[in-house]
Amino acid sequence: MPEIGVAFDGRAPLASIAEQARIAEAGGAATLWVASHLFLRDPITTAAVALAATARIRVALMALSPYAMHPVFAAMAAATLDELHPGRVTLCLGVGAPADLAAAGIAAPQPLATLGEAIALSRDLLAGAPVKHDGQVFQVAGRALVNGAGRVPIVLAASGPKMLELAGRAADGVLISAATSVKFIRWCLDHVERGAAGRTVAKLALVYTSVAPRSADAHAKVRRKLGFVLRGAHHARNLAAAGTMLDQAALGAAYKAEDWAAVDRLVDDAVVRHHAASGTPAEVRAAFAAYHAIGLDEVIVGGADTPEDVRAALAATGGRP
Repeated sequence: MPEIGVAFDGRAPLASIAEQARIAEAGGAATLWVASHLFLRDPITTAAVALAATARIRVALMALSPYAMHPVFAAMAAATLDELHPGRVTLCLGVGAPADLAAAGIAAPQPLATLGEAIALSRDLLAGAPVKHDGQVFQVAGRALVNGAGRVPIVLAASGPKMLELAGRAADGVLISAATSVKFIRWCLDHVERGAAGRTVAKLALVYTSVAPRSADAHAKVRRKLGFVLRGAHHARNLAAAGTMLDQAALGAAYKAEDWAAVDRLVDDAVVRHHAASGTPAEVRAAFAAYHAIGLDEVIVGGADTPEDVRAALAATGGRP
């Protein structure tokens, strides 16, 4: 059966993470995906809190950028968490949000080469043997992790065709970002499968999820989260795949001016229906079924910011209330 995950984006207070993690585990979630967004909460500390508060659920570091954190350090973090909680840790790598990297003065050249080397280097280090890597981007001179045990799978967050094919070719799984439509995710998975050439790759996607007794109330909670993501020019293909009519330039201007009435008007109900799982419990359950039907192995609840949100989302999507 397809699995359900829950994502933490780094905005919730750290004091609430243990409770949210326990609710997710009790509600039947398979994985907690702990986001690594610059200027928000540290994902390694957050993951450690979530792991310590639970007994079985997996926890993924998502998606550590090799531009902001050297792959040696990322592998160290994953291996150290796995040392305390064996078999429950996943390492997810990704380029990182361009605006966040730019705000920190971090350049991101050669993304395909950088992520390809980061995957290979992390995998070799996590296996525990001495690693000699003399790449175009990274170099490691015959050193080994003291605690590499080979238990940590590596997932690549990807959206462009070449990066998606890299995920299929080199990673254990692929993660498709939030606010992506069912049709766009299917397009992404076609590229992953082309790169995989028959090898097994876990297929995962983040889906903003909002549940309320009335559809209108659920949609109101998720509009601005969707708009913040969809205003980016790189989402043009995602919008086109879904047949979504959205003025991205106007949306960007509305965010810059903090004109929330305009944001709410531009991100109308059609946008929400195409790019999120939002509405009554029955409507959210149907939306998750559509994401599962295109071949995803795990659909990850995004935008659940409170313990109550996590509980409601898992109850709606087939977990236990």
